[in-house]
Amino acid sequence: DRYKPGFEHEDKDPKRRPISPRRSLGSVIKLLTPSPSYKDEYNEWLADIPPRILALVFIIKRFYRDYWGENWRDYISVDEIDGAAGHEVKIYDRRIIASYLRMGFDEVGKWRIFKVRQDFIATEKIQVEDDITASVVVPMRCIAGCQGSVRGEHSVKLVTNCEYRLFQRPDDAIIPGFDKQAEADIAKPGNYLANYEPLKGDKLAEVVEDVLTFNNFSAPMKKRLQQAYEDQSGYVVSSAHPRLIDGKPSKNPRYLQDRQDLTDPIRNYIAEMGARFHRRLKLDQPMCHPVDAILTGRRNNPPQPGMRPLAVYNPIHYQELPELFMDFICSLTGKSPSTTGAGSEGALTKGPFNALRPTIDLNNALVSYILTGYAGYSSSAGHVGPDVRVDHDISLLIPEIWSRLSDVQRSPEVMIDNGHLEQLEDFEHEGRIVLASRLGYRITDRFVHSFLGKIFDNPKAVFTEAILKPETQGIEVFIDGIDNIVEAQRNVAQQYLDDGSIEDACPPIRALLYIMAEGEYQNKKVQHPDIRAMFTRDYLLQSDWYQERLKTRRNREANLWQRHISYLEDFIDQPGYADVIEEMKITDRLAKARERLNYVQNADYILLLEGTLGADSLGLEG
Repeated sequence: DRYKPGFEHEDKDPKRRPISPRRSLGSVIKLLTPSPSYKDEYNEWLADIPPRILALVFIIKRFYRDYWGENWRDYISVDEIDGAAGHEVKIYDRRIIASYLRMGFDEVGKWRIFKVRQDFIATEKIQVEDDITASVVVPMRCIAGCQGSVRGEHSVKLVTNCEYRLFQRPDDAIIPGFDKQAEADIAKPGNYLANYEPLKGDKLAEVVEDVLTFNNFSAPMKKRLQQAYEDQSGYVVSSAHPRLIDGKPSKNPRYLQDRQDLTDPIRNYIAEMGARFHRRLKLDQPMCHPVDAILTGRRNNPPQPGMRPLAVYNPIHYQELPELFMDFICSLTGKSPSTTGAGSEGALTKGPFNALRPTIDLNNALVSYILTGYAGYSSSAGHVGPDVRVDHDISLLIPEIWSRLSDVQRSPEVMIDNGHLEQLEDFEHEGRIVLASRLGYRITDRFVHSFLGKIFDNPKAVFTEAILKPETQGIEVFIDGIDNIVEAQRNVAQQYLDDGSIEDACPPIRALLYIMAEGEYQNKKVQHPDIRAMFTRDYLLQSDWYQERLKTRRNREANLWQRHISYLEDFIDQPGYADVIEEMKITDRLAKARERLNYVQNADYILLLEGTLGADSLGLEG
């Protein structure tokens, strides 16, 4: 009877006792975490339970076994010190080791630290890309039998890395011994390092002879610095000592980290074999890993001198494609240690790197999102609201949450139905409309209650109301942040109209550009059903412009194979190459090229391309 009427279904068997094997530790955490589904008096009772008591309850639940019966005190004890009971709880006379996770900083810069569940084991993550990734969108029928999850009629995205090294900024390595991976990497020979202080002589001696601090370093970094100190020659770099610029440590130290799936392939091998066993694939069967989820990152900043606020997002937002692509078109970023300021980085943040018109990338990205059906989630970095600094702590937490959710649980439709996501609506303030709907949906306290208990003992304390609703930290700053976004989107979209590149945009992107710049398209605002329909799979597959993309792709493939054929024919016609032609089987290659050309030129080939990106015309004839 703890539930409000209509929410009883959230506990499949509310009569289960807390220590019953039919109730998991996560279920007990939910049971003892306040929820909007609970009656007020029950939430008030929960609020009066001291955290130390909750921690003890969760420890008992974690280790309880049926044979304990009612005598759990026989297995849980404390030492007797100076004739009185001590404070350290033991199980089977063994010390309990607790783990904690930092989740941002408070207003004075102190760490916000939270205890994770006693049975929590961090996911094993294999990072295989950083900045440059090759990807392809393929229909599900093309990878039948080798994929993991099934996505129905949707296509999937396959990715592979183009980099051997990842450009890392180890912010927390400034604390000796904290980032052990960065210390191990930087202690290796053959590194590429930027913005680190070259240590030599007296500077190096200060570091090594500061015994208390020096002993905090992990063994590889300590050995590296000690060896340089004893050799008294050359320079050395410490992971905790960024380069001094104008007397202050740089906030942008960088190094190139060798990809761990290459330097330590056993982890990747174990993951591959585990997936192969789970899917019951033979060793000679191909296996692929389609993208399961996409969560873009947002860099947010509080108001600073000469810089407007951009901290209106809570930890996780979801946007439908129109709002998501308004953000992608603008790619507005806050101030980070890697940049000299805030502002638009160009469409999809590719402005500094891509010589093609941005509409080409936007067209490709939109077609990809529509075909694959991936949800437009994003996570926050930097700040949540003006007062809560989180750096990348939330970014590191998201994979832990997402990996513990099923495809159904991650579905935005299910999250909205269950109250895990709430939609932000436009609102009036001082006689004008604030376009808060551009922010899409954001997670709620129901999300916290349902999912953060998979990681934390006290999930309610991790994401407080101030974090879930940044406007509570200051409504004026919140409104200015939204205005900052809307104005930046308007200015960026106007550039597409002014330089004519809007003519290369596919119809949905063109509609968005007009809405961003002028507020509407053909007298329709972004909420109009006709505008929303332009971002659906049915619309895309039936549209003339998508069919043109498929024809362009076919024509380019045909032209490619025709060039191959012409080259091989010219090679065969050259005198004096008969032995090479026979050895390299050029005649067979020519036959295969002609066969492939006929295959591509077949009218049915267009049907086989359906579900792929096709190809952009690049403003040229297909």
